[in-house]
Amino acid sequence: MSTHSTLPGSGAGDDSGIEQFGYKQELKRTLKFSDLLTYGLIFMVPIAPFGIFGGVFQASGGMIALAYIIAMVGMMFSANSYAQMSQAFPMSGSVYTYAGRGIGKPVGFIAGWMILLDYVLIPALLYFVAGLAMNGIIPSIPVWVWLLAFISLNTVVNYMGISLTATVNKVMLVAELVALAIFMVVGIVALTQGKGGGFSFDAFFNAETFSWPLVFGAASIAVLSFLGFDAIATLAEENSGSSKSLGRSMIYALLAVGVLFIAQTWVASMLVEDPAALIANGDPTGVAFYAASETAGGHFMFILTAVSTAIAWGFANALVAQAATARLIFAMARDGQLPKFLAKVSSKRQVPWNATLLVVAISVGLGVFLTTLPDGLVAISALVNFGAIVAFMLLNASVIWWFIVKQKSKRWFIHLIYPALGLVVLAFVLYNARAAAQVLGLGWLAIGIIVAVVLKARGREIKTISVE
Repeated sequence: MSTHSTLPGSGAGDDSGIEQFGYKQELKRTLKFSDLLTYGLIFMVPIAPFGIFGGVFQASGGMIALAYIIAMVGMMFSANSYAQMSQAFPMSGSVYTYAGRGIGKPVGFIAGWMILLDYVLIPALLYFVAGLAMNGIIPSIPVWVWLLAFISLNTVVNYMGISLTATVNKVMLVAELVALAIFMVVGIVALTQGKGGGFSFDAFFNAETFSWPLVFGAASIAVLSFLGFDAIATLAEENSGSSKSLGRSMIYALLAVGVLFIAQTWVASMLVEDPAALIANGDPTGVAFYAASETAGGHFMFILTAVSTAIAWGFANALVAQAATARLIFAMARDGQLPKFLAKVSSKRQVPWNATLLVVAISVGLGVFLTTLPDGLVAISALVNFGAIVAFMLLNASVIWWFIVKQKSKRWFIHLIYPALGLVVLAFVLYNARAAAQVLGLGWLAIGIIVAVVLKARGREIKTISVE
């Protein structure tokens, strides 16, 4: 049995393109390694914990840094799996493509269906968080107005093409890092002055409240902050370098933001004036981080962190989320798994325009709906994470099946042990997730299975590939 030409480590086929799989190169290859790395960093948002700090703090019993460490470990194993599969199959579609090519068509559809739950909901979630942040600063302007403004701006930028999106990403990344640096400096100085709850390692471990189900349940929420490294894979057909650059950019981006997340949540946790009250009552208005910042540096820090969150989530992150979601829909439509009109590419801008408009419509409808729910942020966050975790589990399984079972790889750590550990960690995180998210997520999974059966009955299958 011969091996696939793009088997990682073979040194062959990295740049052979998507034509070998029966597709036509339609998207414009302009993105370098730095663009991919920036894209991943922006998608994950270096200041992501600003927006969900209170929820993770409550769920972890104050051990928020530990929750982020567990989430990062689970994501690192999945990043390795993405790196391996992106070299074997350098195409758009992310986990949908990898599970479908690595295991089989039905599994690929289910993986795409579950990650679609993540990708389609994330833009609306990001706009919603941004709207909440801006509404907290200017209450006279409703959340839905801010939401529509961010959506309109991002749609225009994405229509101009991926090159402009990449340029905007770099500018926004610098701005986010500057805001984070200001918070860290002001926060550390405030702690040395005795402000907040004082220096403590409780964010990493508190014997009085610790339990594995507690911290893994919190990790199921913290995972939201890491979602985005995988979106780099959706740009495979716009990557101008080798397929290995996709994998490297994912791992580097994940490591970088992981360190930033742990550091900022640790500092913020020590600035919470009444940890017991936050754990008991939660953070329904989403201002816990901003309040901790205000404790450190006055109302200016409240405004700075709130505005930074709004811009980072509602513009920078939502911009790339909209682009990534459109490309996943484009890939599934191109394979006949979604209506064909969604696979149309703008001849002028070389972007999947119909898919982009669909994402816009969903973001508007769902985003406005969320403004009517009292716990909309918690509900959609949990649901987004459920879809992503299930998809990542299938991704890890794909690495084992493709490389170990089909390709007879002897790279046991990379192709067996790491993805197996990723499966175990993510399974435990999913098991300890919120019950409501489990119910809704399993319902979405059931619908996906029904749709897959219908598609199979109608003969709508993805193109076959040859590994000979």
